[in-house]
Amino acid sequence: MAFATSRGLIAPEIAGPIAKTLVVGLVGYGLWANTHLRGLWFVGLGLFCNALVIFANKGHMPVSAEALYKVGMEAYIPKLQQQYDAVHTLLSESSRLWFLADVIPVQVLGYTNVISLGDVYLMVGIALTILDGALEAKRKAQEPLEIDLRF
Repeated sequence: MAFATSRGLIAPEIAGPIAKTLVVGLVGYGLWANTHLRGLWFVGLGLFCNALVIFANKGHMPVSAEALYKVGMEAYIPKLQQQYDAVHTLLSESSRLWFLADVIPVQVLGYTNVISLGDVYLMVGIALTILDGALEAKRKAQEPLEIDLRF
């Protein structure tokens, strides 16, 4: 949706609510259906944090100009001022729950971005889910096989 709105294919007023409702609904259902996976609780917390700040800011995720400068992405500031996509806007004094917004500058192994606390929870949850799955597979591989060869 962000791509379509930035290209003028869909109006942000239409795309934004549709995209946000679909994401929260579909991801929320997936999390609910997989509550037995412990790492997904962090994913749910991340989704909740991001949804909270987006809904508190009338459907937009505020992005810190200061954080953008820190990672060399200041070229996005004019675009964010114009709300060029259906999701993001520039963080301002009127932004609510600013501490949950995209305020964390990240530059790691060629990855450069500005992320939120919710994004951190999402990444931790995904990593824990993958790790838990790998450890479970290893445990199962080490169990003795019980093969019944009787006829």
